[in-house]
Amino acid sequence: MMHIPEFRYLAPTTVDEVARLLAEHGPEAMLMAGGTDLIPNLKRRQQTPKVVVGLRAVAELKTAKIGPKGVTLGAGITLADAARSPLLSRGHRAVQMAAGRVATPQIQNMGTLGGNLCLDTRCNYYDQSWDWRKAIDFCKKAPGPQGVAQKVVDEARTGTCWVAPGSPRCWAVSSTDCAPALAALGASVTLVSAEGRRTIPVLNLYKNDGMDYLAGRKPGEVLTSIDVPLLDPHAGWRSTYWKLRRRGSFDFPVLSVAAAFKRNAAGEVEEARVVLGSVASCPIAVPTESLIGKKLTDDVIKAFLPIAAKPARPLDNTDFHLSWRKRVVESWVAGALGDIRGDDPSKSLLARTAARLLPVAG
Repeated sequence: MMHIPEFRYLAPTTVDEVARLLAEHGPEAMLMAGGTDLIPNLKRRQQTPKVVVGLRAVAELKTAKIGPKGVTLGAGITLADAARSPLLSRGHRAVQMAAGRVATPQIQNMGTLGGNLCLDTRCNYYDQSWDWRKAIDFCKKAPGPQGVAQKVVDEARTGTCWVAPGSPRCWAVSSTDCAPALAALGASVTLVSAEGRRTIPVLNLYKNDGMDYLAGRKPGEVLTSIDVPLLDPHAGWRSTYWKLRRRGSFDFPVLSVAAAFKRNAAGEVEEARVVLGSVASCPIAVPTESLIGKKLTDDVIKAFLPIAAKPARPLDNTDFHLSWRKRVVESWVAGALGDIRGDDPSKSLLARTAARLLPVAG
């Protein structure tokens, strides 16, 4: 039985109070929304904060509204509510699919949209019990007693990355479902601290480093809301999210593909965003210039697949063999673009290629 270490729990009721508490307690404090990620990490002693600032009583984080420029979702709304939000149109389908495929319904009812965006990176060597990690001499991301009590990246650099022992960085993988989907939709996030507030694109929140993965969020900041642009399906917008995992529920993704396209009446692509998840320590945006001005024919999609798969460099740090995870990227992107095109999976050649792996997909 793994027990949670002792900490002081604070329950602010406003965002300003949260910011004040973070400034007051500094690196000794951590935020907790739904707790579905932090609580297991505490049990494994991956983090041992002296202060936990709970966000559940902050009503401002649970609001959702629609405006002339788009939809604003509070970071504290549950994944279940995000999956069925009436404010999101079919153009926002990707984020609804992503939120609705996180783990199990019970976790979706507890986990929050903001919490999923800030999800800790994962690794076969990191996500183990304290005793297991101690037996292999810990790792860069959680190097032992001197490094688990606080997020001090520079100090932890002295450890060993067991995925790539000679590497100067950590290769833990980003496993958030909602970040690739929201990035594909062109969303941005608002961050608040005692010094003020600022808004940045979702992709700017992340860095391709397993330890410093949330480099875009400064110390003392809390993520308060997500702004999603209006993507009118009547104007040609369509989006989707494809997730690969061993079991049809509960498991983290080993690959995800989020795509959002705007096509004109002739079917030609005017705007396109494709974002890969779980292939690096952050979501990876794929170059889509080769698709602009073209129809999504089989030949166009096939020519795009090597471009989409090139940024994916999976390592031996999560489920399935890394070489297979690399090969499957093309199939999954083909399926996602076929979905955007409106294919019937039972009839489309490209969709059938991806569908061969659907029994392990969520």
